[in-house]
Amino acid sequence: MKLELRGITKTFGDLVANDAIDLVVEPGEIHALLGENGAGKSTLMNVLYGLYQPDDGEILVDDKPVSFSGPGDAMRAGIGMVHQHFMLIPVFTVAENVELGHERHRFGFLNRRAARKEVREVSQRYGLQVPVDALVQDLPVGVQQRVEIIKALIRDARVLILDEPTAVLTPQETDDLMEIMRSLKEGGTSIVFITHKLREVRAVADRITVIRRGKVVGEASPTASSAELASMMVGRPVSLEIDKGVARPGDEVVQVENLRVVDQTGQVTVDDVTFSVRAGEIYALAGVQGNGQTELTEALVGLEPIESGRVVVAGQDVTKAGVDDMIGLGVGFVPEDRVHDGLVSSFSVAENLVLDLYHSPPFSNGLSLDLDRIAQNARDRVEEFDVRTPTVDHTASTLSGGNQQKVVLARELSRPLKLLVVAQPTRGLDVGSMEFVHRRIVAERDNGAAVIVVSTELDEVLGLADRIGVMYRGKIIGEMPAGADPSEIGLLMAGTARDHDKEVSAP
Repeated sequence: MKLELRGITKTFGDLVANDAIDLVVEPGEIHALLGENGAGKSTLMNVLYGLYQPDDGEILVDDKPVSFSGPGDAMRAGIGMVHQHFMLIPVFTVAENVELGHERHRFGFLNRRAARKEVREVSQRYGLQVPVDALVQDLPVGVQQRVEIIKALIRDARVLILDEPTAVLTPQETDDLMEIMRSLKEGGTSIVFITHKLREVRAVADRITVIRRGKVVGEASPTASSAELASMMVGRPVSLEIDKGVARPGDEVVQVENLRVVDQTGQVTVDDVTFSVRAGEIYALAGVQGNGQTELTEALVGLEPIESGRVVVAGQDVTKAGVDDMIGLGVGFVPEDRVHDGLVSSFSVAENLVLDLYHSPPFSNGLSLDLDRIAQNARDRVEEFDVRTPTVDHTASTLSGGNQQKVVLARELSRPLKLLVVAQPTRGLDVGSMEFVHRRIVAERDNGAAVIVVSTELDEVLGLADRIGVMYRGKIIGEMPAGADPSEIGLLMAGTARDHDKEVSAP
């Protein structure tokens, strides 16, 4: 199926999200739509999927003009979409989620057997490998995404839109998705791949269209260099290397001793972890997602109860401290899940930027908020961090994922810090924003803060770290200096130590 967009324009007040955009997706190709956060990529696809109505322009399917009043029209035309934030019901099974709204009946009853059979057949045909009877809430994020893809394929999607599909995936899940995309292409499905990740575009795309600030600025070949693509995206040369000088560590700011965290099911998620971090030092925790990094960072900032062990920050025992106590000590925290843990989505950008300080001067005076100061603070932070939002009064839910991340970073980095804990700092960010975030993290180190970074991106760990700890099954199984051999770190991440040539023992 051939898909064409001609002169698509979409505005929101004074903001021109899409400015006369032309795009052609040929049958059986993977067409990447590359651009910064807030460039207008998702808006364009929401127009195509019938979620937004264009102010100007037209959509053609197989050279015939079409008009979509909603997603149902788009699906009937053979267009499916997997959103960045999945549209699944957690307490339903995979089969129930896929069939929802398109239920099969037999003798007046739901035909669950037929539904499960159909899901299983599509899963096997495209190598998607999903457990049809499992509850969605029990599935890893990567498998949940496959469920969304199956939903589209069962509705006979011939063009599949993937909106920032790797933003929440681990490197292993990303590689799996690349294989799935190639399999879909071989089966005749066209894919519109919305992303800002250069490596993935070069690995899987047949053609690349670059959008910057709502306009198409050109097409590129997958053979173009990362530097060329980055420059097209951002409109200026971008450094793809993390620029930092030699660390000058001072006194110890954080001491973690024999830390043990147990989750609500009784499973040990952090097991006898000990490490320390000095002022002016970045300590990076590497590891495959799900090896205790999340629980460790949350325990350090007072969000997760500590079963045993001890945490000391700036000379104070904070093992039993709460979040407010940690903020008062000068601890900043950027969580890995910005939507659920970093923001109040229904609050404005301005309100989210003072969530931790709204009750203190200069943002409050007694029992009343100083709304003018809050608004001015927001305007200053939006400019400093290049947050793409129509106004500071727009709700955080209206921002792109990358711009939501910028709001969280702007809030946490806009006050004096002794300790900064950052989990997945550039997840979902484009190359220009990554450059900025990395520079700010290094600046915090150089200003004398102790910094703990958790990342599943090994390149990011190697670029930022002054020391590296590798987590596996809740333990730190090895520490390495900056500039360590990536293959050695990779072996540790997989639970294998080259010195012993065998798996690291862990419960």
